[in-house]
Amino acid sequence: MSNPFQDQLLKAGLVNKKQVKKANQDKARKQKKLRQSRDTVVDDVKLKVKLAAEDKARRDKALNRQKDEQARNRAISSEINQLITNNCIERNNDCDICYNFEHREKITRIHINAEMKEQIIRGKLGIARIEGRYELVPATIAEKIRQRNEKRIIILDEEKSEMMPGEDDPYADYQVPDDLTW
Repeated sequence: MSNPFQDQLLKAGLVNKKQVKKANQDKARKQKKLRQSRDTVVDDVKLKVKLAAEDKARRDKALNRQKDEQARNRAISSEINQLITNNCIERNNDCDICYNFEHREKITRIHINAEMKEQIIRGKLGIARIEGRYELVPATIAEKIRQRNEKRIIILDEEKSEMMPGEDDPYADYQVPDDLTW
């Protein structure tokens, strides 16, 4: 395919055939380089798109795992709430003893009667937390709650042997009575 402008320059004698041929070769080289650079650009774009898709898939998997974990935690929490509400020990106006205990580095109290206090001391009752308040639950229910989420059980004295003083305890000779109220 001939270029009419080149033909006119040849007829006028301003250029010779060698120069025209060289100009065509230079033009062909430039076009070839341009095609190659487009191919590498397309390959780079494809690679970037592929990497972005893989990164998005990883983020989506992590987000799905997180959502599944949250859903499982909500299900466990609602199960614990149901256990506590169905099995809590009713406290009424006869509960005139303030039972103090520590939770989250604060002293908290609930009102109980003497029988309930004795059962707490023996490990027959435990104190569980539900929606910011504290309820008394039987030891078997407290153990079920502890298996699901131990942060929801505040007090469950299973054995008194855990509370025994160590050999190097300087206050080992001074036992705290169980009926001490503070």
